Amino acid sequence: MAPPREPLQLNNYQSLLTAFSDFLIVAIHTILYERGLYPPETFLLTRAYNFPVRQNRHPLVCKWIQDAVSAVHDQMFKGTIRRIVLVIYSDRQEVLERFLFDVERFPVVPEKDAYTEFGVESGAEGEVKVSRVDVEEQLRATIRTLAYCGAKLGVLPEDCTYTLAVELKDNMDPPIGHPQPWVPSIPSLQTGEKGSSERIGSDVGGVKSVPVRSVEAGQFILESWIEEGKAKHDFRKQASSADS
Repeated sequence: MAPPREPLQLNNYQSLLTAFSDFLIVAIHTILYERGLYPPETFLLTRAYNFPVRQNRHPLVCKWIQDAVSAVHDQMFKGTIRRIVLVIYSDRQEVLERFLFDVERFPVVPEKDAYTEFGVESGAEGEVKVSRVDVEEQLRATIRTLAYCGAKLGVLPEDCTYTLAVELKDNMDPPIGHPQPWVPSIPSLQTGEKGSSERIGSDVGGVKSVPVRSVEAGQFILESWIEEGKAKHDFRKQASSADS
C-alpha cells in the first residue's frame, strides 16, 4: 500500500508548526555536521527537501535533538517564542557562534484554533493557506546555505559544545514545569525586553553577522542568520599568529 500523500497546503497553525519543527531538526543535524561538533563518520547521508543532508546516527544525539525541538514546538504552540538559537561554546564556555531562527512573524493563533483551517475561524485576520511546495522549496535553499556554511565560517577550536536556546517575546513568562526542559541562559546571552533600559548581554549580536536566508510563504515567515562571537575572532587571531 502506498503511504498517504501529504496535503498540498499547510492549512492550519499546527501544520505550520509541524513543518517548522521538521525543518529545525534537519537544520540542527546539518549545523552539527558542518561545524564539526561530532566526527564526520558519525553522520549518515540522507535526503530532505530533495537535497542531500547529513544526519547524526548516534541514538542519544538524535533523541536530544528530537526532545529539544519538541520543547520548542510546545512553546511555539503557545505563541511565546521570538527566536530559536543554536549556540556553540568553546571548552571554556565562551560563545563562539549563534545560529538564529527568527519566528516572531509567525501568526499568533489561540491554542483552541490551532487545528482550524486558515481563513475559516482561525482567530487571526488575513490568514491564507500556504503552499507546501513553496515552503519546502525555500527551506531547501536555507538548508543548502547551512550545508555550505563551514567553508565560510572557518574551523572551530576542539572540544566545543552546543545547546538550543529560545528568546521569548516581550512580557512572556519563562517556561516552567516538571520536568523542566528549559534553564535560564548565561548572563551574556540575556536579551531583556524591547524598549527596556535593561542591559543587553555582551554576547548578544556578536561581532559579525552572516545572513542565511529569508523564507516568506503566506503565514510561514522565517528569518535566519549566524552571529560570530568575539571569542571566536580572538581564537582565529591566535591561530593566525601561531601559524606565522
